[in-house]
Amino acid sequence: MSIKVAYWPGCVSRGFTPELHGSMAAVAPKLDIELIQLDRANCCGAGVIAEHNQELVDSLNARTFALAQGVEGAVGMMNICSTCQGAQSECQERLDADTAYRQHINEHLEPEGLAYEKNSAWWNKNFLWLLVEDIGIDALRERVVRPLTGLRVAPFYGCYIVRPQSRLGYDERPERDLYLEQVIEAIGATPVDYAGKHKCCGFPLITMNRTTSLRQAGRHIADAIDADADCMVTPCPLCHLNLDLQQPDAAKYVERDLGLPVLHFPQLVGLALGIEPKELGMNKHVVKTGDVQRKIAELAAA
Repeated sequence: MSIKVAYWPGCVSRGFTPELHGSMAAVAPKLDIELIQLDRANCCGAGVIAEHNQELVDSLNARTFALAQGVEGAVGMMNICSTCQGAQSECQERLDADTAYRQHINEHLEPEGLAYEKNSAWWNKNFLWLLVEDIGIDALRERVVRPLTGLRVAPFYGCYIVRPQSRLGYDERPERDLYLEQVIEAIGATPVDYAGKHKCCGFPLITMNRTTSLRQAGRHIADAIDADADCMVTPCPLCHLNLDLQQPDAAKYVERDLGLPVLHFPQLVGLALGIEPKELGMNKHVVKTGDVQRKIAELAAA
């Protein structure tokens, strides 16, 4: 049975990491997910706008929620960015908690005929959450045509979908901080345990303290390498920027060679579903993914 969702790809996936947006588009049909893209939706604010103007960021996200609620037949809204998930969950919590405030925010949406309605049955989920909770690990396992047996994958969640748990639905879904490992195992690969998988990548600090930011990123990558990972995977494009785009500079701050490929979450799933690396945009990373591609090719030939 297919799942129809209002789809918010986020700004970064269409700008800095277009391979993420492209890989999600390639993976969705394989999982019977129908994506109705919200082309006119707003930036989530990424936590930055909220520091300066809470009413503005709540209005921007309420507008996106209202557009998503207007998609006929959609069961909810899906994003592919941990940062979007965290920022939007924070806004939704404020909007749902106070009827008068929600009505005030909706006044800003009236010129477009929009309004965000509190509805306990409506949800906004990262693709990782949707895959595990609405498609299911067993259904995913049945769709795998190229098991990634022998590939050692270090999960990196991004802090926006693991903290604060009270806002992110952990009361009802306490295993959300284990989902990456569950998916990695379901597609035949081996999850690698290391200290940094639930920690911050350092991206929020990059413009204020570059040394601390890249030292954080470099330390996580080094820990994953020391745990014998072949690659890292993350559901957050902002984490991907710090862990992949900035990895050559991060190596200088931890004073060692790195060179660990960092995959977007849909790319890893897509490989197991039989999609070719080029179609998933794996040739567009700063740290080359050739070793991962060769290992997968060897698995296919074995």
